[in-house]
Amino acid sequence: MGGPSAEREVSLSTGRECATALREAECEVIEVDADRDVAARLIEIAPDVVFNALHGPGGEDGVIQGVLEWLQIPYTHSGVLASALALDKERTKDLYRKEGLPVVESILAAAVDVRAAHVMPPPYVVKPYNEGSSVGIYIVHEDANGPPQLADDMPDQVMVEAYAPGRELTTTVVGDRALTVTDIITDGWYDYHAKYAPGGSRHVLPADVPAEIFDACMDYALRAHRVLGCRGISRTDFRWDEARGLDGLILLETNTQPGMTPTSLTPEQAAHVGVTFPQLCRWLVEDASCDR
Repeated sequence: MGGPSAEREVSLSTGRECATALREAECEVIEVDADRDVAARLIEIAPDVVFNALHGPGGEDGVIQGVLEWLQIPYTHSGVLASALALDKERTKDLYRKEGLPVVESILAAAVDVRAAHVMPPPYVVKPYNEGSSVGIYIVHEDANGPPQLADDMPDQVMVEAYAPGRELTTTVVGDRALTVTDIITDGWYDYHAKYAPGGSRHVLPADVPAEIFDACMDYALRAHRVLGCRGISRTDFRWDEARGLDGLILLETNTQPGMTPTSLTPEQAAHVGVTFPQLCRWLVEDASCDR
């Protein structure tokens, strides 16, 4: 848990929640705040399983997974390749397209070019191509006076994608089963605050949407999970423009390390289908392996 990424605080919260749940599920738990000495710490501890509660680069992109493969310690969630693919938003979209899954137009562009002029007609969204939790999101509206002035800590290369209007929907896959669809209701953009602050968003599950849209979310999430090669759990996020029906449903991204905080979506979806949080965490431990 923890680690050096921009999602460190979320990861610490996820780690604490999962550790508590695993103890309730009669597991012996040692909490490790991942630092540069993480490999040495793991050799010292010699665990039966590593429960990966890291988020963002280093923990969700195949890096820690490679360390665990090298050490031959079984671990939870997705393996090296699926993790690397899923955190790289452009490669994720390439696989979505090949699978016939709907996405909006997007390009990779130099941050300096994005600051200098519109690189696509507004409205559009600018984001790091390898972060999660809505870190570093810029929305450029149709009537914007000029291009976005990205913060200095944005990466040199960013993703720019056409803005997808509509409702925010999400579906979790556990093993080979899509759980349900949640409709995420916020006062504005589903940003970092809306995701993790108590009261930042309201989750309606099952989502009150037409059966065609509900079934499509379940199908698309499972197909995304499979085409990326995910293991354990994943959560795929959607935008749905009601005015366009099924044509208005598009995939945003697939999370291989969904948040497990008190306000997170995956534990809520599991509970909705009768799986308690300790049971979910215990299942992840029992599913752990190398060569994922």
